[in-house]
Amino acid sequence: MHKVPALVAERQPPALVWLLGLRVYLAVILAGDLLWEVLHLPLYALWRTGTLREEAFAAGHCTLGDLLIAASALMLALLLAGDQRWPRERFWPTAILTIAFGLAYTAFSEWLNVFVRAAWAYSDWMPIVSVAGLKIGLSPLLQWIVVPGAAFAIARWVTTRHEGGP
Repeated sequence: MHKVPALVAERQPPALVWLLGLRVYLAVILAGDLLWEVLHLPLYALWRTGTLREEAFAAGHCTLGDLLIAASALMLALLLAGDQRWPRERFWPTAILTIAFGLAYTAFSEWLNVFVRAAWAYSDWMPIVSVAGLKIGLSPLLQWIVVPGAAFAIARWVTTRHEGGP
């Protein structure tokens, strides 16, 4: 595959690059979160107590929830720090804010659903950390660093190759 000359890349409508970046980001989020949800099932009590069907439902349900959180966090970040030429412009502030919003929501949601509502439970294998006085599972926090981090890196790589330069 050859690179597009810079002059041609500058003539490309920014919306096409923005849409490509969004599509790649969401696709990587979907695949990455599904993989993460399946792999960290043993860190939840459901792994011991649930049926295969319940585990599959939980992984699918959580993956779709993660996708909604990731899309909402990105949209909020784009509204606050983005640029109409994203991902060409304001890429890093948008990525950092998106990950921060996802982490903040996840920390609150894990605390609320595990320790307040008891909607789900951690297994003994889940490493627990204290964040701002709240006890939270380490795996969901790492998920919101690793998966969006990978999604942004891949989206940046794809859109940079697509536009023909950095």
